[in-house]
Amino acid sequence: MSRGAVRLSVIVPTLNEARTLPQLLADLRAQRGIVLDIVVADGGSTDATLDVAAAHDAQIVLAPKGRARQMNAGARAAGFDLLLFLHADTRLPQTDLLARAAAKLLGAAQDGRTVTAGHFPLRFERRDEHHDLLFRFMERKTACNRPYTINGDQGVLIHRRHFHMLGGYDERLPFLEDQRLAARVRDRGHWIVLPGHLRTSARRFETEGHRQRYLLMALIMGAYVAGLDEFFTEAPQVYAEQSRTRHLRIEPFRAVLMRLLGRRPWRERLGILLRAGRFVRQNAWQLALLRDVRRDDGDDRCLRRYDRYLAPLIDHRPADAITAALLAIWLYLLLPLRRDH
Repeated sequence: MSRGAVRLSVIVPTLNEARTLPQLLADLRAQRGIVLDIVVADGGSTDATLDVAAAHDAQIVLAPKGRARQMNAGARAAGFDLLLFLHADTRLPQTDLLARAAAKLLGAAQDGRTVTAGHFPLRFERRDEHHDLLFRFMERKTACNRPYTINGDQGVLIHRRHFHMLGGYDERLPFLEDQRLAARVRDRGHWIVLPGHLRTSARRFETEGHRQRYLLMALIMGAYVAGLDEFFTEAPQVYAEQSRTRHLRIEPFRAVLMRLLGRRPWRERLGILLRAGRFVRQNAWQLALLRDVRRDDGDDRCLRRYDRYLAPLIDHRPADAITAALLAIWLYLLLPLRRDH
């Protein structure tokens, strides 16, 4: 290893990941052109996770359970200033992936006062080829670099200085710490898409049900942007531990939302629906992207036309009200008719 090689600390939060962690640690050890400091931040595993980490000479940090707490603890223990946060079920398909990613981030982060962070596009590792359109659509979204499309499973590459400027991961609530960090990066600087891609397991989709998991993700984001934080405490199975996932039923989650909305006065309920409607309207670009993915010719012309012509036309409060009304019809009338298979 040359004296001028980039030094990178990789922080991996774990909770009973003995089955997936060995592959990630082997991929990390195979990286070339970069010096790595590997930190496994464990939240109380009861399987062989810690034995796996020790066998691969990773630094082990014990932290209270919770991904935000674990990653912050891992960052404090990291030996280098460049930080990469990865999930335990991640795979690195190229041995020069991290060297190229670090070089791009360091080249883009010229102004130390402006936060620059990077994330990778994703490819899903699947047991079968069913639901191909859904996975291709989700993979394309991870390369869009748009609000609400950057999640922790894409990896977060950031300089320690910028990480501290942002206050690290928000530990106040035990959910969506990745979305809150992504929003703060946008407020203080910008995201870049890193070269190459990460591979991640599709096991949660395959175990819980592809459509059910994606639908629950939509409900999660709707509750988050609408300010219904109680949804995440009254529906604890929203983020079931990977090893304990089971087939999902959507109705219990919808029932929680209905109960929370029913507690509110009608004016507050209307405000919640309007905020959720604005979120739906802001993400209508995904329909254009879906058409491009379905056509599968590598051209994003539908998305470009949406951005140029349609997005400016619907960027107003009446459009938010219309989407809020449609959302209420779906939530109150149409979603109960759905059958979880």
